[in-house]
Amino acid sequence: MILHTLIDYETLRVIWWLLLGVLLIGFAVTDGFDLGTGALLPFVAKTDTERRVVINAVGPVWEGNQVWLILGGGAIFAAWPPLYAVSFSGFYLAMFAILFALILRPVAFKYRSKRENPTWRAIWDWALFIGGFVPSLIFGVAVGNVLQGVPFRLENDLRIFYEGTTLFELLNPFALLCGLLSVSMLVMHGASWLMVKTSGPIAERARAFGSIAAVATIVLFALGGLWLWAGIDGYRITSAIVTDGPSNPLAKTVEQAGGAWFANYAAHPWMMAAPAFGFLGAALALILFRARREVTTLLSSALSVLGIISTVGVSMFPFILPSSIAPGASLTVWDASSSHLTLFIMLVVTGIFVPLIVAYTSWVYKVLWGKVDEDEIREGKGHAY
Repeated sequence: MILHTLIDYETLRVIWWLLLGVLLIGFAVTDGFDLGTGALLPFVAKTDTERRVVINAVGPVWEGNQVWLILGGGAIFAAWPPLYAVSFSGFYLAMFAILFALILRPVAFKYRSKRENPTWRAIWDWALFIGGFVPSLIFGVAVGNVLQGVPFRLENDLRIFYEGTTLFELLNPFALLCGLLSVSMLVMHGASWLMVKTSGPIAERARAFGSIAAVATIVLFALGGLWLWAGIDGYRITSAIVTDGPSNPLAKTVEQAGGAWFANYAAHPWMMAAPAFGFLGAALALILFRARREVTTLLSSALSVLGIISTVGVSMFPFILPSSIAPGASLTVWDASSSHLTLFIMLVVTGIFVPLIVAYTSWVYKVLWGKVDEDEIREGKGHAY
């Protein structure tokens, strides 16, 4: 297939690094407000009708939003096989906890209103809370561990060995701070969505919780950056960098050094836009929560989500998964990808199907736009949960 030579290997690797970021940000921006809404459910809704309003604010769209998570997982599997092998095996228990919570969520959506018993419904309401809070927390914890380095090594034949022990090893102080940042960020995003989709007391409570979450996002994001600068060593390549060679993570040398995760900002000042968007989006969301501006608050919180996740990517580039016990085995954009031909074929497929997904998703949101009406919920009209 001669067409794949139209784009060189180095460029394809960067494109797929960018696409992976786009897919992860797409998941956080769309399904993120679903998770945040679930985490807020017990606190913003006091009556059964109010809880049904909150559930129906995300009920019609949550399944479609999870497409981005599936696409992200598929992209990791096909474009970055070593990354998939290490992360999905090393973080097995964490992934299991996330999957358990994400599976619990649709069950709760479907079964909550099957009985009118208050205890029955309260149990499923807390199940929806778990389905929102747990993934939000563990996704952030995972990112915190990636920034510190993951305990894996490679043999000379590139066999991968993960040397970690238990789930509790992942719950170290810095990773927990990242987890709390993830929770506050997605709660802010979920609150902004509830302001758009609801009215009255629910929207007012969401505005109050969203304001608190926006402040927490700013504070935790700043603390995480200071901690990363002062107390956590980053990684840098010390040998020659071959950007278009075969994928062999062992064909380089790497060292850990304080402040290494900030080197890209000195070399490429435009990358400062990423953390700037993280802070700016959260600050704007805080102001707009107080001003009761609905759509612009949602857009501002989405900007913050984009900036915070992008900050991790641009800080680590070209690393995608550093090793804490064998730095030379760290996976980078230049040595952990699939072949040139595979990346090109995937790019063609992605160029066809992702625009279709975006178009369909946009159409769905347009059709379902508008506030959830309490009277319709109360009267049982339509197909409300």
